[in-house]
Amino acid sequence: MRKITLLLTLITLISLSSIIQAKQIGGIEMPNKLKAANTNLILNGAGLREKFFLDLYVGGLYLTKKMKNAVLIMNSKEDMAIRLHIVSTLITSKKMKNATMEGFENATKDNIIPIKKEINKFIAVFKEEIKENDVFEMVYTDSIGTTILKNGKSSAIIKGLKFKKALFGIWLCDDPAQDSLKEDMLGE
Repeated sequence: MRKITLLLTLITLISLSSIIQAKQIGGIEMPNKLKAANTNLILNGAGLREKFFLDLYVGGLYLTKKMKNAVLIMNSKEDMAIRLHIVSTLITSKKMKNATMEGFENATKDNIIPIKKEINKFIAVFKEEIKENDVFEMVYTDSIGTTILKNGKSSAIIKGLKFKKALFGIWLCDDPAQDSLKEDMLGE
């Protein structure tokens, strides 16, 4: 009897720890932690990207420590990541490419020329069909650059702090993809 009670207690603790380790947004569990090279990143904030009252994806920002200053985050050389979990069948590769290009233009104030090669490499990640529940992670480390993963598999590595600033700027600049998502990512 004592072994059964101990086993049930252990199962309950494991179940609770998995609940504590994820934040649920729009029916999607965003992990509280991600790994960047050898650095543990924590969920700074997450929210829904919506358009015309439709949920498109859940986006989360991961940092080494919680921060609310978007400019400092974009300019930082510290390890960080953005995770996008697709929740809509309406997102196609073409729509993602177009939205991403618009995001880069906004983040760079229409000055994409210095990082055009890097942007093209990034946008090529979306050539494969995008499906509901696909997960994209953009993990920046100063020593490697930005690693783009789709469903846990590396799709590209793009070097350069300028590119990383523009990429993270899609969600954190003065003209972000969505104001409320920026606020959610910043934990506001």
